[in-house]
Amino acid sequence: MAAAATATLRSATAAAAAAARARKGGGLRWLGTAAEAEAEREGGAGARWELSAVREYYDYRKSVYGDVTHRALLVDAVGTLVVPAQPTAKVYKSIGEKYGVKYSEDEILARYRRAYEQPWGGSRLRYVDDGRPFWQHIVTSSTGCSDLQYFEELYQYYMTEKAWKLCDPDAENVFKALRKAGVKTAVVSNFDTRLRPLLHVLKCDHWFDAVAVSAEVAAEKPNPTIFLKACEALGVKPEEAVHVGDDRRNDIWGARDAGCDAWLWGSDVHSFKEVAERIGVEVAK
Repeated sequence: MAAAATATLRSATAAAAAAARARKGGGLRWLGTAAEAEAEREGGAGARWELSAVREYYDYRKSVYGDVTHRALLVDAVGTLVVPAQPTAKVYKSIGEKYGVKYSEDEILARYRRAYEQPWGGSRLRYVDDGRPFWQHIVTSSTGCSDLQYFEELYQYYMTEKAWKLCDPDAENVFKALRKAGVKTAVVSNFDTRLRPLLHVLKCDHWFDAVAVSAEVAAEKPNPTIFLKACEALGVKPEEAVHVGDDRRNDIWGARDAGCDAWLWGSDVHSFKEVAERIGVEVAK
């Protein structure tokens, strides 16, 4: 029966994805009343159009798991849980001026993007252990400055509380509500070994039951391995988890390849309260 349920769930997931793709092609089924349909034709405001496959998918999840549709929530770190408190190029320039950095913020940003997107060495892993070699390469390429003292000052800055801020100021209340409802939580991040102490500094490490860091598991998103490691640490099956992240390739495609559900931060969901509500957990005001 478990195998059959898994197969049905995967089928429902595929149906939901197909329905989402059908959005542009008019693949919608009317789920309102005849009166509402007439109101829609007359230009009324009370009409309801929904993708039937998406509704059926979540109805199915509720039939399996009850009101809570997922047993676990996986969350991306940078860009979803936290963001830099200041633009990276601004920090590189402001700290770098005393080390002779002459590039403008726009130039630093352009060089940073080029360096970050290029293949790193002979490995797909950028973040190995503390990530110093990779980040030293990024800093030097972005600013033209190879001064080790400059790099170390930047590196240490990004380990401090002042370098980061939470994307959602209500996140703590939401994660408390999720865990109280029995939903397990984990961070899944392409990051070096600074992530755990950084979460502690930001006072949010206790929100999570597990942390899967690419530098520790030797796999970076979108490799499914990192998602599977997170699920294993939480004691859940991939199909019982939903991952939320801001990168379509790394977070959405990677999580789905692992068998997890996935929602794109800033598109599918815009706050952790919305995430909790979609899972079926009410968050007190």
